[in-house]
Amino acid sequence: MSFKIPEGDNRERYVCADCETIHYSNPNVVVGTLPVFENKIILCKRAIEPRVGSWTLPAGFLENKESLLEGAWRETKEETQADVKMKELLAIFNIPQISQIYVIYKAEILENSYGPTSESLDVKLFSKDEIPWDELAFPFVPKAINHYFDNMDKNEVPLHIEDIVRKKSN
Repeated sequence: MSFKIPEGDNRERYVCADCETIHYSNPNVVVGTLPVFENKIILCKRAIEPRVGSWTLPAGFLENKESLLEGAWRETKEETQADVKMKELLAIFNIPQISQIYVIYKAEILENSYGPTSESLDVKLFSKDEIPWDELAFPFVPKAINHYFDNMDKNEVPLHIEDIVRKKSN
């Protein structure tokens, strides 16, 4: 295996020295939801790394042969036990420094039934003023939550797209 620019390409990639097969490394897609019940949202307290013990929206890596919608529904069920009706696309966050793209849907919790799983230490409903803002796990979480609450009274919540780029330190 060598790391080189393949013929006709414009960036370095891993290439098999024997057969010239190019081994691409592409961004990971993370899918999830902002689940809503009676104007409150569900947050999960993480039971797994990274950021064990911090609160987040239910989300995780998209699996092969899975649509964005299917993956977001699955991750929500795996992390909250909640049955949800999938709604509109809420936000897309590009995070180039970690090669990830987050796709977050709004979801409606069908019954007031949810709970912790092997991936979540706790699962709770929060109104905007109850959210543990200082204990949120990842930068996309407060951005998605604020976008939802800032637009919740509108008939249609506009799609939010943002790059979350870590500032370089001197």
